Amino acid sequence: MASKTTNPFTFLQQVRAEGEKVTWPTRRETMVSTLMVLVMAFLMAMFFFAADQLMGWGVGFVLGLGQ
Repeated sequence: MASKTTNPFTFLQQVRAEGEKVTWPTRRETMVSTLMVLVMAFLMAMFFFAADQLMGWGVGFVLGLGQ
Protein backbone atom coordinates (compact mmCIF):
# COMPACT_ATOMS: atom_id res chain seq x y z
CA MET A 1 0.00 0.00 0.00
CA ALA A 2 1.76 3.12 -1.21
CA SER A 3 1.33 6.28 0.83
CA LYS A 4 1.33 9.70 -0.74
CA THR A 5 3.47 12.17 1.21
CA THR A 6 1.94 15.56 1.87
CA ASN A 7 3.61 18.85 2.60
CA PRO A 8 3.14 19.66 6.34
CA PHE A 9 1.77 23.11 5.46
CA THR A 10 -0.82 21.57 3.13
CA PHE A 11 -1.69 19.00 5.78
CA LEU A 12 -2.34 21.74 8.37
CA GLN A 13 -4.53 23.62 5.88
CA GLN A 14 -6.55 20.44 5.31
CA VAL A 15 -6.90 19.86 9.05
CA ARG A 16 -8.13 23.41 9.54
CA ALA A 17 -10.63 23.07 6.68
CA GLU A 18 -12.00 19.83 8.15
CA GLY A 19 -12.24 21.42 11.61
CA GLU A 20 -14.40 24.19 10.19
CA LYS A 21 -16.84 21.62 8.80
CA VAL A 22 -17.55 20.19 12.26
CA THR A 23 -20.92 21.04 13.76
CA TRP A 24 -20.17 21.65 17.42
CA PRO A 25 -22.92 21.09 20.01
CA THR A 26 -24.46 24.03 21.80
CA ARG A 27 -23.98 24.55 25.53
CA ARG A 28 -27.55 23.33 26.13
CA GLU A 29 -27.01 20.16 24.09
CA THR A 30 -23.82 19.45 26.02
CA MET A 31 -25.53 19.95 29.38
CA VAL A 32 -28.50 17.75 28.44
CA SER A 33 -26.21 15.00 27.15
CA THR A 34 -24.07 15.16 30.28
CA LEU A 35 -27.15 14.98 32.51
CA MET A 36 -28.49 11.98 30.58
CA VAL A 37 -25.16 10.15 30.91
CA LEU A 38 -25.08 10.78 34.67
CA VAL A 39 -28.69 9.64 35.13
CA MET A 40 -28.15 6.48 33.07
CA ALA A 41 -24.91 5.69 34.94
CA PHE A 42 -26.76 6.04 38.26
CA LEU A 43 -29.63 3.83 37.09
CA MET A 44 -27.24 1.17 35.84
CA ALA A 45 -25.29 1.28 39.10
CA MET A 46 -28.52 0.73 41.06
CA PHE A 47 -29.54 -2.13 38.75
CA PHE A 48 -26.20 -3.92 39.07
CA PHE A 49 -26.14 -3.35 42.82
CA ALA A 50 -29.59 -4.94 43.14
CA ALA A 51 -28.64 -7.81 40.81
CA ASP A 52 -25.45 -8.45 42.80
CA GLN A 53 -27.33 -8.45 46.09
CA LEU A 54 -29.96 -10.83 44.72
CA MET A 55 -27.37 -13.24 43.30
CA GLY A 56 -25.38 -13.10 46.55
CA TRP A 57 -28.49 -13.94 48.52
CA GLY A 58 -29.31 -16.79 46.11
CA VAL A 59 -25.81 -18.30 46.28
CA GLY A 60 -25.81 -17.97 50.08
CA PHE A 61 -29.19 -19.71 50.22
CA VAL A 62 -28.04 -22.58 47.97
CA LEU A 63 -24.75 -23.04 49.83
CA GLY A 64 -26.54 -22.88 53.17
CA LEU A 65 -28.83 -25.80 52.28
CA GLY A 66 -26.04 -28.32 52.94
CA GLN A 67 -25.68 -27.35 56.60
